[in-house]
Amino acid sequence: MLTAKTEEPTLFHFNKLIRFYILRLSLLLGAFLLVSCQTISAPNDEYALARAAIEAAKSVQAPRHSPGYWNQAEVAYKKAKFYYEEHDWEEARAEFIRARTAAEKAENSARLIRRKIGDFL
Repeated sequence: MLTAKTEEPTLFHFNKLIRFYILRLSLLLGAFLLVSCQTISAPNDEYALARAAIEAAKSVQAPRHSPGYWNQAEVAYKKAKFYYEEHDWEEARAEFIRARTAAEKAENSARLIRRKIGDFL
């Protein structure tokens, strides 16, 4: 008589199953890490805009006519350059934006003050 022989799971089968799940878990974890890593590019545009705003403010004598905004712009620009050199792109971007905004305010303020005193550009 032929009887169907049922195989009982052995330790070999459990090891194979465990290795399979570990492999799946590690692949899933690896994919998650690749997707979750974001790279931030260097803030080159913000750097250029801040530098241009600083130069424009200098051209209308902002350090003389609007020292408050000029000081804010200068401090933020120096911090931004430090962060840029340290490759801290997020902080550098924020400081470059802060420097550009303050330099633009300094330029506008200096232009207004020079116009009021009759010193035309």
